[in-house]
Amino acid sequence: MSRRVAVSQTANAAKLAEKITFPTSKRIAKNRFMKAALTERVATWDPNDRKKCGFPTPGLCNMYEKFSHGGFGVLLSGNVVVDPIHLESAGNVIIHKSVDSAERREAFKRYAAAFKSGPDNLAILQLSNAGRQTPLALAEHPIGASNIQLNAIRRGSGFGKPRALTTEEVKDVVVEDFAYAAKYAFDAGFDGVQIHSAHGYLLAQFISETTNNRTDKYGGTLENRTRLNLEIYEAIRRLVPVSTGFVVGIKMNSKEFQAGGLECEDAIYMCKEYERVGFDFIELSGGTIEKLAFQHLTESTINREAFFFEFAAKIKAALSTIIVYLTGGFRTVNGMVFAIEQGACDGIGLGRPITSELDLPSKIISGQVQSALFNPWDQDFGISNFASGTQMWQAQQTPYNPETDINNGIMDISDPETAEKYKIALQSYNAKCTELAQAGIPLHGVFEYQS
Repeated sequence: MSRRVAVSQTANAAKLAEKITFPTSKRIAKNRFMKAALTERVATWDPNDRKKCGFPTPGLCNMYEKFSHGGFGVLLSGNVVVDPIHLESAGNVIIHKSVDSAERREAFKRYAAAFKSGPDNLAILQLSNAGRQTPLALAEHPIGASNIQLNAIRRGSGFGKPRALTTEEVKDVVVEDFAYAAKYAFDAGFDGVQIHSAHGYLLAQFISETTNNRTDKYGGTLENRTRLNLEIYEAIRRLVPVSTGFVVGIKMNSKEFQAGGLECEDAIYMCKEYERVGFDFIELSGGTIEKLAFQHLTESTINREAFFFEFAAKIKAALSTIIVYLTGGFRTVNGMVFAIEQGACDGIGLGRPITSELDLPSKIISGQVQSALFNPWDQDFGISNFASGTQMWQAQQTPYNPETDINNGIMDISDPETAEKYKIALQSYNAKCTELAQAGIPLHGVFEYQS
């Protein structure tokens, strides 16, 4: 039997149903909910032919068509990588001129149509480059802001010694890759893009002193470490002008929670610069692979739900017009409304809770529920992340049907018996991940578990 997160206080959801107008593009989100990016890892993969990799699949279209009927104002994709080598994982969706084809462009048009099949939600692609966080099996010497190696293990895989990009490569390759991908998204029918500059990926590697020891115009001072993201924005706008109504946002860490990492004061400076040049929105998160921070670190964050509430409140107070979304930790209507009323954010990003319940925003806005379904692994990001991947795979197995429960076929981890069976079954999949990583074979896909 389903269980929900306990609530100590109910709240009126009317605030969450309010519209948001983006300041530069002037596009309107129908409510304050955004589906946050979640790694999918199920796009096409052929290790022997890059041109066959990274196509959005019919299954992904099935899932996003369901999300589009789930009540979100903004639908954000998972990682869409702008470089066919530097992936977050085998199975990422890919946009790059070296692998372009008429077939890929048609697949992206179908992808955009799935995002926009529901009533009036905005469809946004998240664009990223993993940089030094590219799994070792995909790149022995990945590119990076500097040659500082990532000392971590993810899904059984380590990471190679990175090669620092030259000044010319940053401007002529990285900037152009992101701009090309944004124009590609526009041509396919998406409403906008989000530049992923958080969680230790390539763009985040430039803004943090833990990963950037450069001495050129992209390193050292706060101004220099902010430069790349500003140049990407300007390059996008040269290809897709403001007059098109195309939305451009950015994902940004509010804090990195590690020695020498990005501090909130640095983030404030950077966010003010993003507002100045014309980004429509900032999504605030926090942490890196080395220090995830996707859990409650203090009693105050438990009470206020959002992991990064206090940092987001400081950042938003320094801004004037740019829209701020906050992602991480929200589970109750009261917590969401409180964050908005206290000035920590304008919009609510939801990730792991919505893989159990693809229509959670609709249920909240209509007054059916006051909280998300209970997740027994909320404070264990590893298992919770695997479970979300499995639930998304389950959502992909059937197309949207208005006559059927949108969540049909998705395992209910709020049920103790279901959760325990999944946890036991996951052990063999984890062993497989480690075995493949040790053999140097890229891990593609997720745990395909039938509950």
